[in-house]
Amino acid sequence: MAQHTDLGKAGEELAATYLVQNGFSILYRNWRKGHYEIDLVATKNGVLHFVEVKCRSSSLYGCPEQSVTKKKIRKLLQGINEFLFKHPHYSDFHIDILSVITHHYGETEYFFIEDVYL
Repeated sequence: MAQHTDLGKAGEELAATYLVQNGFSILYRNWRKGHYEIDLVATKNGVLHFVEVKCRSSSLYGCPEQSVTKKKIRKLLQGINEFLFKHPHYSDFHIDILSVITHHYGETEYFFIEDVYL
């Protein structure tokens, strides 16, 4: 498996652990419908959270959250529409970005942007 794929999977695992430690309940990991994917779907205090996870091994070339482009947000919104169509009992939701940097010396850095305003 490619190194970036391994880093992405590890980042999503770290992100899920981080969210649980901060009071979230994980409903789905890598929820898919057609060619749409949502990294993590979670709840906290009755609010549904769609979490886009970005992971890097350093911030040398910029922070991970900077790689969430308009195109990515559009695809994420299309995936969210599909999710809500299949789960109509949810009415309130947030779109979040969780940036994870796994430094080579072993420390992990998190930056959580909750309720991204589009």
